[in-house]
Amino acid sequence: MKSKSLKGRYAFIIAVLIIAVAVFVSRLVQWQVLQSDYYDEIAMTSTSYTVPTNAVRGEIYDVNGVDLAVNVTGYNVVINKLYMPDENLNGAIARLVDIMGKCGEKWIDELPIVVDKNGNYQFDEKKQDEIEELKSKDNLNMNSYSTADECMNKLAEKYECKDYGKKQQRDIISVRYNMQRTLYGSSKPYTFAEGINERTMAVIAENMQDVKGVSVESSPVRTYTNGTAAPHIVGVTGLISEKEYSELEDKGYSYTDEIGKSGVESAFESYLRGSSGSKTYDVSSDGTVSVIDSQTAKPGNSLYLTIDARYQLLAEKALKEAVDDANAYAKDIGDEKMGGDCRGAAVVVLNVKDFSVLCAASYPYYDLSKYYDDYDKLSNDKNQPLFDRAFNGALAPGSTLKPMVASAALQEHAITTDKKIECNGVYTTGGLKLWCMGYHNEINMYEAIEKSCNVFFAETGRLLGIENIELYAKRCGLGVETGVEIMESEGTLAGPEYSKKMGSDWYDSFVSPAAIGQSDNQFTPLQLATYAATLANNGKRLKTHVVDKITTYSGDKTVYKTEPVVVDDMGVSLDNLKEVQKAMNMAANSYEALGDFDIKVAGKTGTAENTGSDHANFICYAPYEKPEIAIGVMVEHGARTTVAVNVAKKIMDAYFHGEGLSDIPKTNKDGTVGTKQSRKNGDSSEESSKSDE
Repeated sequence: MKSKSLKGRYAFIIAVLIIAVAVFVSRLVQWQVLQSDYYDEIAMTSTSYTVPTNAVRGEIYDVNGVDLAVNVTGYNVVINKLYMPDENLNGAIARLVDIMGKCGEKWIDELPIVVDKNGNYQFDEKKQDEIEELKSKDNLNMNSYSTADECMNKLAEKYECKDYGKKQQRDIISVRYNMQRTLYGSSKPYTFAEGINERTMAVIAENMQDVKGVSVESSPVRTYTNGTAAPHIVGVTGLISEKEYSELEDKGYSYTDEIGKSGVESAFESYLRGSSGSKTYDVSSDGTVSVIDSQTAKPGNSLYLTIDARYQLLAEKALKEAVDDANAYAKDIGDEKMGGDCRGAAVVVLNVKDFSVLCAASYPYYDLSKYYDDYDKLSNDKNQPLFDRAFNGALAPGSTLKPMVASAALQEHAITTDKKIECNGVYTTGGLKLWCMGYHNEINMYEAIEKSCNVFFAETGRLLGIENIELYAKRCGLGVETGVEIMESEGTLAGPEYSKKMGSDWYDSFVSPAAIGQSDNQFTPLQLATYAATLANNGKRLKTHVVDKITTYSGDKTVYKTEPVVVDDMGVSLDNLKEVQKAMNMAANSYEALGDFDIKVAGKTGTAENTGSDHANFICYAPYEKPEIAIGVMVEHGARTTVAVNVAKKIMDAYFHGEGLSDIPKTNKDGTVGTKQSRKNGDSSEESSKSDE
């Protein structure tokens, strides 16, 4: 019985299979024989392709609406496969390269092989990564030791351009190879050149009108009207990397997209980018191409920074003068270690009301409008102009740390305002020798801050303890991130926590050097300014920020506004803080540059020992009684704190009296390159001239 049951099941399965195969075969016969003409007609009738169109990138302005990174109309040369027969491609490329050369324009040339002065092919040794990519298994699949000639022979065969001369052959191959890398196809036109001028646009339109598939399209070009104003904060855009593409492909990015690489261009990429549009083309059986659908791209949002371009440019000038002053002084006295090695400096100015960044200058600086042209020079400059010293240049703070230590010591009852400590010029408790700048005899907290007595604060630090110093420092924004929207260094806070992290031991004797701003302590100008603003704000630390608001591209609607956020509190009573603020005012009055200044200032200088000349630092806020701005200055190897104080003084002169601002060239706010005009020029994504129409 069991055997009969199995045979029945097998028979049923076989019958089902026979029926299924019969149905499948009958459908094939219907499709391929009986209805073949019908389906051939559909296949031959038309094919559609959808091509994405990029959105106009949002613009970046200073707090007053002055252009920092905006769009103006430029023109791109585009090759569209829908119109361009493959057999015409090499000839079209050769003609385009020739026209561009005669017009003095550049085209996108990424091939890591060049023709040398002797007419031989050579690898571009500056492009080792590109050479490796070219030879890789995914491309030519050649040995690592293959020569440039061997690579070019294989490329010439692949792209069928052996009949051209070496230079012309090389240029055709460069374009074809980059087309391959950027996935050129029916749904992805290739951009041959970007940002050409109107004259070149006209020449190409006139000379290529008989070539289908080559068009000149209007396109927004990123322009930096005030390129030296806050270049590190604004940042740059660039072609998306392979890694970035793999991470962002799901968000609609293509392999040829531009993306923010640094500064707010990167941090606010999602706001600035906008939404892509598309065009759908219909290709009929006779090759006729027509647009059957179009989705308009949505422009990105625009950013308004808290930065004021006027103060930014003035601060950059003041920093240069500080470095020059340090160098000149060392030369005058014949001592290299008195500022002769000074090369860089930075300053950050905050609005005490909301901790917004009024300016954040780093010297040496660079011009954003020349970033890519000058990149090799900038990246190899030993003075590191590309490095943002304002937000990432952490140095020992020296005596600028003393107001914080005094505040903490008063709060923790380690000292009182009346307590006096004997200073005989050297501190030896704990087995370390710490020298003071003078012999102060018995000295209290007010005098110790005014005269910057190391002995007083070395002993105060010992009484206070490293745990309390760490605690209060962090509350002031030292050794922690301030919260600013772009990349910043958290610096280094000396203490057991950092020593353990570095695999070393911490000893009680280390607390005294830490209390006078030495040891492992290293903070940025941004942190010093945040710390000064916290003291000015009676101990409340707000989140430091550099973006004021984000609006729609047209500017008619605000989509985001930065509001003040309290992130910490020093935990020091108002009475104790007032005493420290009073001492800082006494100190500021003792500085030559500020002694007769008509605005009352609270401040503290600091010299920090290191290899080479001492660093020259300064923190302050003003006015002393009703604070408006707080400043942190660091001059690397400046040697004398005078150079740092002078930077702050020039900024305060400008802020309170408008001094020095007349020396700054007028920005585009006067209408020369107004924001409305830049928006008008950059708000076009339609094609201006097409040789295939």
